Amino acid sequence: MGLLNLLKQDRGGQLFLGLLALAAVLVPLLNLLPPEGHALHLSTYTVTLLGKYLAFALLAIAVDLAWGYLGILSLGHGAFFALGGYAMGMYLMRQIGDRGVYGDPLLPDFMVFLNWDALPWFWYGFDMFWFAALMVMLAPGLLAFLFGWLAFRSRVTGVYLSIMTQALTYALMLAFFRNEMGFGGNNGLTDFKELLGFDLQADSTRIGLFVVTALMLALGYIVCRAIVQSRLGRVAVAIRDAEDRARFVGYRVEHVKLAIFTFSAVLAGIAGALYVPQVGIINPGEFSPLNSIEIVIWVAVGGRGTLYGAAAGALMVNYGKTYLTGALPEVWLFALGALFVLVTILLPRGLIGLMKTRSKKGGAAA
Repeated sequence: MGLLNLLKQDRGGQLFLGLLALAAVLVPLLNLLPPEGHALHLSTYTVTLLGKYLAFALLAIAVDLAWGYLGILSLGHGAFFALGGYAMGMYLMRQIGDRGVYGDPLLPDFMVFLNWDALPWFWYGFDMFWFAALMVMLAPGLLAFLFGWLAFRSRVTGVYLSIMTQALTYALMLAFFRNEMGFGGNNGLTDFKELLGFDLQADSTRIGLFVVTALMLALGYIVCRAIVQSRLGRVAVAIRDAEDRARFVGYRVEHVKLAIFTFSAVLAGIAGALYVPQVGIINPGEFSPLNSIEIVIWVAVGGRGTLYGAAAGALMVNYGKTYLTGALPEVWLFALGALFVLVTILLPRGLIGLMKTRSKKGGAAA
C-alpha cells in the first residue's frame, strides 16, 4: 500500500517503472529464446550495452535529485560514479588471484609490473564482496559529506559551488592517473574474470547483470520519489526556490543540503559499481569533468525535477552517442554541444516538460 500511495499521483513514474519491468523480462527472453540471426534476437553485446545505459540512468536520477529538487548544479558527480566503480573494480581485481598475467595470487598485475612487493593497506578487505559493496557507498558518500559540510556551512552556492565540484573531480582525475596511488594509473583496473563466482564473460552473467541493474534503477527511483514526496523533499524544494526565506523561517538549510547531496553521491557510486563489471574496465578517464557535464546534459534533455525524465534523457542521449560515434565519430561532440544549447534555449524544462505542457493545453482545449 505504501508503494501504491507513493506512485498514485506519479503517472510518469508508473509508466517508467512499467517499461523498466517489461525490459527486465523481455530483454533476457529475446537474448535466450530466438536463435542467432533471427530478427528478434538480441545479442549479448546489445544486452550489455542496454545494461550500461541503465546504470547511466541511475546516475542521472542521482544528479536530478540534487539539481532538480535541491538546486545544486553538481559538475562533480562523475567523481562519485568513478569512486563507486573503483571500489567494485578493486573487488574484481582481487578475484583474479593467480589467473593474472604474472600469476601472483595476491598482487594485481599492474602492481607486479611496477615492482610492488606488498599489497597496499587500502586494498585489504576487497577480497570480500560485502566489504566492497560497503565501500561502493561509503567512499563517495564520505567524500560528498566532507565536501558538502565545508561548502554548505560556508554558504557557497550557485556557479561557485558548481566550479568547486568540477575542481574536485578534476583533482581526483589527476591523482588517480599517478601510478603511486595504487589504482592502476593511466590504465586503471581491467581484465576482470568473475563476480561472486560467476564468469563475467558468460552470457548468463551478462543477462544477470542487466536484470540486477534494472532492479537497482527501479529501487533507486522509488527511494528518490519517496524522498521528494516526504517532508525533507518539500523543504529541499523550498530551499531551491527561496533559500534565504527557508533559512529565515527556521529550517537548517545546511543539514538538508548535506543529507540530500550525500545520498545523491551514494546513489551515483552504486551506479558506478553496476557499470564496471558490464564494461570490464575502470580508469581515471571516468573522473573527467567532461563526463560530469554530459550527465547534466542528460538531465536537462529529459527534464530536471522529474526523476523519470532524467533517466529517459540518459537513455536517449547515450543511444544517440552510441549511434553517432559509430556512424559519424567526428560529429558527436558538436552534436552534444548543439543539443545542450537547443534544450537550454527552446526546452528549458526538457522533453518531459514539453510533453506536460502540451498535455495541459490539450486538456484545456477539450
